[in-house]
Amino acid sequence: CRPPHQKSTPPGKSPNLRQLPARSKAAAAMAGTISRIRLENFMCHSSLDIELGQHVNFITGQNGSGKSAILTALCIAFGCRAKNTQRAATLKDFIKTGCSDAAIAVDINNQGEDAFKPDIYGNLIKLERRITKSSSSTILKDQHGRKVAHRKDDLNEIVEHFNIDVENPCVIMSQDKSREFLHSGNDKDKFKFFFKATLLQRLKELLETIRDQVHKADSDVQELEKSIKPVMRELDELREKIKNMEHIEEIAHDIDNLKKKLAWSWVYEVDQQIEEQTVKLQKLKGRAPACQERIDRNTVVIDKLKKELIEKEENLRSLVGKTREENNMKKSMENNIAEAVKREIELEAEHERGAHMLQRKNGRLNQLQAQLRDFQMQHMQSTQAEASQMEKDMQNIQQQIDHLHSNVTRLREDENEFTAELSGIVKSINDISKEIAENDRRTKQIKSDIADLQRQQSNTVTAFGGQRVLKLLESIETNHKKFESPPIGPIGAHLQLASESWSVAVDSACGGLLDAFIVTCCKDLHVLRECASKVNFNNLRIIVYDFTRPRLIIPDGSLPTTEHPTVLSVIQSENHTVLNVLVDQGHAERQVLVKDYEVGKSLAFDDRMRNIKEVYTSDGDKIFSRRAVQTFYPPTSKKGRPNRLCSSLGEKIAELKNEAEGIQRTIVEKNGQKSKLVKDQCDLEQKIADSKRKREPEEHRLEKKILELDDAKRAFAEINRYAAVDNSELEEDIKKEKNIIVESEQLLQKIKVKLAAASREVNDRREAYKTFMDSVNETGHRASANDELELIKRKLDAAEQEKAHYEGLMTTKVLPAIKMAEAEYADLQQLRQDNFKKASTICPESDMEALNNVAGSTPEQLSATLNRLKQRFDQESRRFGTKLVIVAGKS
Repeated sequence: CRPPHQKSTPPGKSPNLRQLPARSKAAAAMAGTISRIRLENFMCHSSLDIELGQHVNFITGQNGSGKSAILTALCIAFGCRAKNTQRAATLKDFIKTGCSDAAIAVDINNQGEDAFKPDIYGNLIKLERRITKSSSSTILKDQHGRKVAHRKDDLNEIVEHFNIDVENPCVIMSQDKSREFLHSGNDKDKFKFFFKATLLQRLKELLETIRDQVHKADSDVQELEKSIKPVMRELDELREKIKNMEHIEEIAHDIDNLKKKLAWSWVYEVDQQIEEQTVKLQKLKGRAPACQERIDRNTVVIDKLKKELIEKEENLRSLVGKTREENNMKKSMENNIAEAVKREIELEAEHERGAHMLQRKNGRLNQLQAQLRDFQMQHMQSTQAEASQMEKDMQNIQQQIDHLHSNVTRLREDENEFTAELSGIVKSINDISKEIAENDRRTKQIKSDIADLQRQQSNTVTAFGGQRVLKLLESIETNHKKFESPPIGPIGAHLQLASESWSVAVDSACGGLLDAFIVTCCKDLHVLRECASKVNFNNLRIIVYDFTRPRLIIPDGSLPTTEHPTVLSVIQSENHTVLNVLVDQGHAERQVLVKDYEVGKSLAFDDRMRNIKEVYTSDGDKIFSRRAVQTFYPPTSKKGRPNRLCSSLGEKIAELKNEAEGIQRTIVEKNGQKSKLVKDQCDLEQKIADSKRKREPEEHRLEKKILELDDAKRAFAEINRYAAVDNSELEEDIKKEKNIIVESEQLLQKIKVKLAAASREVNDRREAYKTFMDSVNETGHRASANDELELIKRKLDAAEQEKAHYEGLMTTKVLPAIKMAEAEYADLQQLRQDNFKKASTICPESDMEALNNVAGSTPEQLSATLNRLKQRFDQESRRFGTKLVIVAGKS
């Protein structure tokens, strides 16, 4: 089963020639018999020379020794085409591998009564056929080796003379034709084979053609005879009149020529209009691709923008939850900064109060020292009751301060607890929202898959093109008379699997071939393309293949040497053309199927077996190796969706429905959880707001009470300061004032340290807040996401408007203009045909050359000239007393 050019004749195993014993050695060789064959570099033969006997010759030998090659060489030598030998596609394929040319020489006996041109060729005709990579030649020589002819017509004369019909199975029956004849089971097929082999079929067709031509010729003769009789009578009358009026013959001749020119001038004028209309139509048609290119470009942009819009909307939904978390974090950090700022302000106020107090104490000390030097301190009496009352007031204020501080601390702790709990709830809500959105998307996808499967269940053809393929099949049925043979397709509808476990792998391996249609010739291809265009089935893949070609037989040497199945071994079809196309176009015999990726990787990358093109796993993974490059492609079909070759559609539909119901239950459950969490979120936000409303007044009251206590302490100290009136007490007060000043200075220093720490804490928290806001700005905000989404929407609207504009332009201007121009062009063509027909009835176009054509004259000018000549002719006719009738355009 190997191609012919791959054979080689084993040494010592050339085919053997056996001849039947001749009846008479002296008997002359019959004309037309072959006496010798010589082959050089032809198929498996390097050099072969065989002399044949006068009668029956037998050629024997082992398989592959080149017996059939000799018969093929005879067919090629006598003019048979390479394809008709069924051994090769072109003549160069017969050249032995490694050689540049091949030669065939055949000696034909040319003796006796049936000799062909014996005076030229003699007793022997030498036929030589030489084949190169780029051409082939045939040379005919006489018995002395002199070149006589080289044309194919000369070879055909010899073949017809000796009746050597190499394409007739009765003359040469190849192995394939023998198998076809032997396998034909009924008598009708055998009789057809006999009818064709004996050339009776060709003779019958030739007789029918001749009979039709004879009938047509008879009818044409009868019509011509009928049409010529009145013309002859008119011609006789005209000749009689011309004899009587020879002096106006020239005018009549001019009138006749002008009529011819006028008739053809209308044709030429329409030709000029057609040329102008053709240029106009080409310009208009040139606009359509530009508009279509703009439409296609905008379609691509629209698809891309729609994908970006979906992604941005998804990002925006996720950003909403993230923004809420960021806002909560922002509020928390702002509260922390506010607390730190508040502590800093309190410390600054305390420092300022301490500074003022120290300043007052210094002033008081100076005052006391001045009083001690200059005058006695005036006695200031203060009642014990007033001092006791002030102590009670200070104790009461301190109790209120403790109570308010406890309330503020408790409210702040509650608020922090609520904030932490709110952050957890917001995160849970975002997670549940994402899960619900994913489940909704999955539910929509499952519903779409179920609808596709239900359509496929009602009609399996819809798996290979949807509703469009059904419309296409209806269109094919409507136009079936236009096809030479009914198209086959889609290919996937004609396939069955030996095991459904390989359905995904076979679908992935065959791919777009499953949607393709097969036709037998280019004419059917154009008809099918028109049918597809009518139903808007664009980009339909159509394969031209010979339906009469038998099932391909794959040699064992061309198959992968592995125990794993191939695509060709697991598919079945009642139509052998479908399998042939999958072999020729898809290399199905070299696509190996394995169970999993590990086995496929070992087979494709490690073992590197011969004749393996690609390896496919049962999940649809594609694995192959090209030289040093190892490639792996995952399946391109959507996950969870059954492939187009699956037959258990009902089970898959039920499985998908159960999955959809489960997802729907999950969505309902998650929505309930989300509603509960949203309610909890609202409650917590309300609690936080209530706690904040309670905390802020308490903090204001606490600050106010602290200030009241400070004022009361200062007043109490002032009263006690004036309790003593003598100098010793004044000195004691001075001493105490000095001690207070020292203590105040130490306290003020401590307050400065605390104030510096509080300032650093405020700066640290502000820096952390700034870093957080910078990170938020880097990752993008909801506002920027909204802006990007709006920008994409505006771009999408602009692209859709531009597409609609060009579609409208195509629909309202370009296509109508083209149709109008085509209609005008068709009208001009029809007018041209009518004028040409009318002009041809007057005279043939070749007469225009003798009349110097009609260049430079319009039909109106010729018509005016003709009218003037007719008037002159009438005048001359009246002058001679009779009227001349001109019969023109008839013969």
